Amino acid sequence: MALTVAVTGPTGTFGFGLVPLLEADERVERVIGIARRPFDPAAHGWTKMTYRRGDVRDRAAMLSAFDGADVVVHLAFMITGAAERDAIRAINVEGTVNAFEAAASAGARRFVYASSVAAYGFHRDNPLGMTEDWPVRGSDHLFYSREKAEIERLLAERSPTTPGLGVYVLRPPIVIGPNAVGAKDLLPGALRPLARALAAGVGRLPVRPPAIVPPVPLQLLHEADVGEALMRCIVGAGPPGAYNIAADDVLSAVDVARALGLATLPAPRGPVGAAGRLLAAMPCAPPAMGWAEAVSHPAIMDTTKARRELGWRPRHTAREALAETLPRLRSRAADAGG
Repeated sequence: MALTVAVTGPTGTFGFGLVPLLEADERVERVIGIARRPFDPAAHGWTKMTYRRGDVRDRAAMLSAFDGADVVVHLAFMITGAAERDAIRAINVEGTVNAFEAAASAGARRFVYASSVAAYGFHRDNPLGMTEDWPVRGSDHLFYSREKAEIERLLAERSPTTPGLGVYVLRPPIVIGPNAVGAKDLLPGALRPLARALAAGVGRLPVRPPAIVPPVPLQLLHEADVGEALMRCIVGAGPPGAYNIAADDVLSAVDVARALGLATLPAPRGPVGAAGRLLAAMPCAPPAMGWAEAVSHPAIMDTTKARRELGWRPRHTAREALAETLPRLRSRAADAGG
């Protein structure tokens, strides 16, 4: 079996978790990388990759890029919320549909989509330990959550019309690691500058700055473990479908804040959740403000199905992933400041 694998968005955190595994796997003969910006695979020692510059909003460009691909892995997604809402939707929703339909037209056998725990939404009735049977509903005001849920529904509607194309959907939590892009994986949206500042400067302060942090539980996942889950979908024997993936241990926002060097002050979860919902619902709020809704209710997944049907196991704990991320974050913050 000599596979050709096309990957959209290979230069992000997920891509850096996946592409080294594709490079090392003898079953993969060729990798096609598709991104909007110029990129040199050789700079990272990626010898199998052929780079194709293309935009997921351009279906013709996707069809051309996927020519000859056995598997299409769709990682391209806009998470920042810095652009206009129409542009965000065009990239995230319409771009994913373009990629799926182009993969089907190109004759690919598998379509692997990187979704998110956010597809479940941050609803008050979500149980702790959601399985894949729990509905994806998206949150009311967080564009990222709504669009992840919408995309999953669109893929579920279209997949019966393409019986030759198996659709795999992975739902990871926050993904971090040594190649995490900027600070977006630790603090979302408008809080990114704070994460960078903390990572760069807290260690040099004589005291730890105080911060009010709610004890909200959260899951993390190392980029390499995401890459391994993607590989299981690409070359494994597991059936198509949706899979939750996360590290074995569950941390909290307090753990992350302490790792960033803050002295945490207790905050009751109820009022903080209510405040998050209120901020996210503010009229005319920028898209990034919707991230406040993510603290309104925990989103904790059960990962039994991925272990049972994909044979996947995380090799890193959440604490290990966090520890490997912070030096990279501090280095980037220092480069930006210097």
